[in-house]
Amino acid sequence: MAARPSRSRKPARAPRRWLRLVAGLAILTGLALAALLVELARTLPDIEGLEPAPRAGEVVLLDRNGRTIARRGEVSQAAIEADDLPQTLVDAVLAVEDRRFYSHFGVDLIGTGRALIANMRAGRVVQGGSTITQQLAKNLFLSPERTYRRKAQEMMLALWLERRFSKDEILALYLNRVYFGAGAWGAEAASRRYFGRSASELSIGEAALLAGLLKAPSRYAPTSDARRASVRATVVLDLMLATGRITEAERIEAAEIPIRVSRGVSSPGAGWFADWVMPQVRELSGGHEGDLIVRTTLDVNAQRAAEAALTIGLSDPDLARGAGEGALVALDVTGGVAAMVGGSDYAAAPFNRAVSARRQPGSAFKPIVYATAFEAGYSPDDTFIDEPVSYGDWAPENYGRRYEGEMTLERAFARSSNAVAVQLSEAAGRGWVLRTARRLGVESPLQNTPAVALGAYEVTPLELGQAYLPFMNGGRAAEAYAILSIETAGGERLYSHVREPGPVVFAGRVLADMNRLFDASVRYGTSRNAAVDGRVVRGKTGTTNDFRDAWFAGWSGGLAAVVWMGNDDFSPTDEAVGGAGPARVFARFMAAAPDYPAALDALLGDVRPADPIASLLSGEGFAEPGEAPGTPGEPEPAQEDEADPIADLLGRIGQEG
Repeated sequence: MAARPSRSRKPARAPRRWLRLVAGLAILTGLALAALLVELARTLPDIEGLEPAPRAGEVVLLDRNGRTIARRGEVSQAAIEADDLPQTLVDAVLAVEDRRFYSHFGVDLIGTGRALIANMRAGRVVQGGSTITQQLAKNLFLSPERTYRRKAQEMMLALWLERRFSKDEILALYLNRVYFGAGAWGAEAASRRYFGRSASELSIGEAALLAGLLKAPSRYAPTSDARRASVRATVVLDLMLATGRITEAERIEAAEIPIRVSRGVSSPGAGWFADWVMPQVRELSGGHEGDLIVRTTLDVNAQRAAEAALTIGLSDPDLARGAGEGALVALDVTGGVAAMVGGSDYAAAPFNRAVSARRQPGSAFKPIVYATAFEAGYSPDDTFIDEPVSYGDWAPENYGRRYEGEMTLERAFARSSNAVAVQLSEAAGRGWVLRTARRLGVESPLQNTPAVALGAYEVTPLELGQAYLPFMNGGRAAEAYAILSIETAGGERLYSHVREPGPVVFAGRVLADMNRLFDASVRYGTSRNAAVDGRVVRGKTGTTNDFRDAWFAGWSGGLAAVVWMGNDDFSPTDEAVGGAGPARVFARFMAAAPDYPAALDALLGDVRPADPIASLLSGEGFAEPGEAPGTPGEPEPAQEDEADPIADLLGRIGQEG
């Protein structure tokens, strides 16, 4: 039987189909990637005008006595050059920031892969794989947002920088631009700021401290937390040893030598004041690009006292009562800002609540109501009925819903009666209350409703402090300011503050009546906790609905101050009231503040508080009252804490006089 012919097998086509599919996908992926790169390149910022080491001027901020409080900008005459890199600092920076800097091409694939794996394991960003070149690209051209698009642009720019500049030029660019905390931009400025010497003269320990700041400049700055900065410097020394940039003996020696940091700034909190002043410096200096010496109104001693007082107030549960933040601003009789604290921790949150946070002032607004009424002819001895009142659907209530019946205006002010304040505002004319607020410097929007009498509309602490100045300085208004003079490094005067007396906004009689009320509030009213032994203190508390805001505003010895305590998210506190935490913070601040009447002589020149008796005789500053139309509003009332009365001997003497 014949054998069957074998069948020929057809070649397998499946592998070929898969190869074609893979090749097609690769081509499509490549095209998509190319399109993405073209799109990213199209949206890149202009990079052709970059110079290796551009220089900007440094601004040195001095307090009113000539003490350095902050430095901002770069030291223009001492930028680091690529041919003269400080080797000790370079070793420290590369050990902690980019140990393969001289071997990679702008992007460190090993470091990026390691960071990617760590982030995937943690489920969030815990490591960064950016090289110094990438960091420079981000600082020069990109926003700080953390997106994949921004990261891709950062890598593209890093590749461009590596082709455009040498490694040493890139490192010089980086060291001249990076922020080292305490207002110091660039390594040279930071070295002079912290150690008083050039970056080329740094010891190994000093270089390690500076390199350690790069991770979180404000957090690790030795001016903010010396211990934290020291611990971070030790970490950098260990990395320098591990990467072979120093020997074990050098590591031990660097750790044993104490690092002395210059106290070039008044305190960490001076950053709030410096941030507020810098835009004004640029405007008043006419665009000058060189170094500037700016003499300000800040008083280093007052600033330190303000920071210490607020820190204690916020850290003591009995005083804070659930308030997580606060602010304190102090003004002299001319309106010069002597102290400014914008929160609990500048390094953690540089938002300046003293000038930018708008909150309801509560009963701290009532002096404006009473001053308006006294201009209309009322006196502290006039009586009103402290009882429940209503205006349409709005019914203000006293603190604790307690009412005392008939009482004088002096007692109503000291007891902070809401019912009497609203009645008085309506009787004197709330339109005139608004006019008085504007005269005193309140610029925030205020509505013409009955609730304005109880401080239901928001103001800033700086505005409120400005509004209290006429009560302190004899009836003269004053506008808050911060700069006394601006000079170039060569001594050319670019700006000088003109010291002129402010306009008289209160007649002497009105001022005398208001002083009597403020005295009563501190002696037997809600402001008792603001009293300071050996000082005359006058002021008023404020507490808003649901205890969201607690205030004290007042003055002593030529210095007016406003204290606010509350929460940034407007959440209620644990019944914090103005007469507790803020009043005690004010008292602590005033007890530690300088003897201002003597200290102000050189500043004031011929400017002196207006003579209330002379104003009374001349009638200057007296406003004729009138009624402006308005409609009732809906806001709930601000409420205030109460106190028990004591004999008012000084008030009677003032009345007889």
